[in-house]
Amino acid sequence: MLRTPVSERRLDILEWLKDPVAHFPSQRHGVLTDDGVTAHAVAAKLGVPRKVAETHLGLLVAVGLLRTKRIRRRLYYRRDEVRIAEVARMFEKGW
Repeated sequence: MLRTPVSERRLDILEWLKDPVAHFPSQRHGVLTDDGVTAHAVAAKLGVPRKVAETHLGLLVAVGLLRTKRIRRRLYYRRDEVRIAEVARMFEKGW
């Protein structure tokens, strides 16, 4: 996880996903607070192509900070609050 370069965009994504209702429009399928948001919604918010957003989201999934859920043909992303709290505790302890 520590080898993943810090990116302002990834930090923004994590911040936005704390309160997805405030940062993203409602979606056709899925509930923002329960299911998360699509890569398309994140890409629109970042102003980048969907593939770029998927790369950022994929890295956050790989390090365990986001979880995914498939609804129909789309993948939805949401924060893994338990894992984020674990990582925060590790850094607070000086790990």
